Amino acid sequence: MMRYEGNERLADETACAGVRADLKMCLLESDCCKMGKTPRQCLQDNNVPSECQVLRNTFYECKRSLLDNRQRFRGRKGY
Repeated sequence: MMRYEGNERLADETACAGVRADLKMCLLESDCCKMGKTPRQCLQDNNVPSECQVLRNTFYECKRSLLDNRQRFRGRKGY
């Protein structure tokens, strides 16, 4: 999870924004993206570190929980 100093906050305050930002930074720092590929290509080729795979699954679960009516009582997944 990204750490912010002082009063720094994400510009995006929507649901799952923190997970999205962490996934984006993880993908951009991966070796695949440093070789010139886009993050989407790296995800499609499954050529990303396991940390990014975990964040991708967490982001998926967070987005899925927005559509699940049972989550109204349990709360959103993610952070």
